[in-house]
Amino acid sequence: MGEGPVASPGRRRIVTPGRSAIGGLVLALLLLPLVGGQYAQYVAIQVLILSLFALGFNILFGYTGLLSFGQAGFYAVGAYGCAKLLLLTPSLLFGVVGGTLLAGAAALVLGVLCIRHTRIYFSMLTLAFGMMIFSMALKWRDFTGGDDGLVGIPRAPLEIPGLVSVSMASMGRYYYFVLAVSLVAIAIAYRLVHSPLGLTFQGIRDSEGRMAFTGVSVRTYRLIAFVIAGLYAGLAGALLPALENTVTPPVAHWTTSADPVLATLLGGIQAFAGPIVGAFLYFMIKDVIVRFTEYWLIWLGIIVVVLVMGFRGGVVSLATARWRVHRPGREGA
Repeated sequence: MGEGPVASPGRRRIVTPGRSAIGGLVLALLLLPLVGGQYAQYVAIQVLILSLFALGFNILFGYTGLLSFGQAGFYAVGAYGCAKLLLLTPSLLFGVVGGTLLAGAAALVLGVLCIRHTRIYFSMLTLAFGMMIFSMALKWRDFTGGDDGLVGIPRAPLEIPGLVSVSMASMGRYYYFVLAVSLVAIAIAYRLVHSPLGLTFQGIRDSEGRMAFTGVSVRTYRLIAFVIAGLYAGLAGALLPALENTVTPPVAHWTTSADPVLATLLGGIQAFAGPIVGAFLYFMIKDVIVRFTEYWLIWLGIIVVVLVMGFRGGVVSLATARWRVHRPGREGA
């Protein structure tokens, strides 16, 4: 009776491959400009942008159970909003924050209409609103530039009034800015999905009837998830204009909405890191295929289907499951 509690196998600290790799991954990203050229930095920025895009989508889909086909609309609002602000006032922080908030506001307005429905009706509504935004980007020439888009967007300096002003003219400096923003956004998303709010989202995904019976306003929490996903899509879009120096209507097309969907399916919707790993795999597969054939969409589709069918649940979920089976010390447990 006087003996202390015996540590059971279930109480042991489990070191997952994701946690053990975080430090090394961040270090590699920090050292990338020192060992890689501008193209490597450009690719890394694109992967980080898609990671944020997919991460926001998965908060809506993987954690709340709402499949949206219109996230490119908010991505475009963030991109065009940031571009217009940078053309008006050359301040990178002002442009990125402004574009993100504009996307959040658009998500709030459209979300009120969309969250009244679920399943295929919700998906079709988001697709319709997304294509409406695409049509506006294409036809509202006075504001968006029409087919030509907005060009000559400056990579404005990072300014904090009264404190600091850092030039972002070089690709390396802009890469570090995008990396810092991405790490903060990923950390916030991680805390969010592991908070009571994230657990509520998962409860709605698993059984909205039971959650409503406990007194939870299901529509309110769906709207919150929708706005959060819109903010992340807007942030991803707001990081694009300063990189490309232009924004064109295809950023709002439904095919752009497919990017976070495919990235999330590749990585896995049941793992927090799934969309991030999936974004890397999706972009690298696409980048390789484009170099060899003009029919890259066909081959990309075939490869993605094979990977999704072969790695049911996503790459991260499969890797984590195998790690738990073969992790060191399990045999003696």
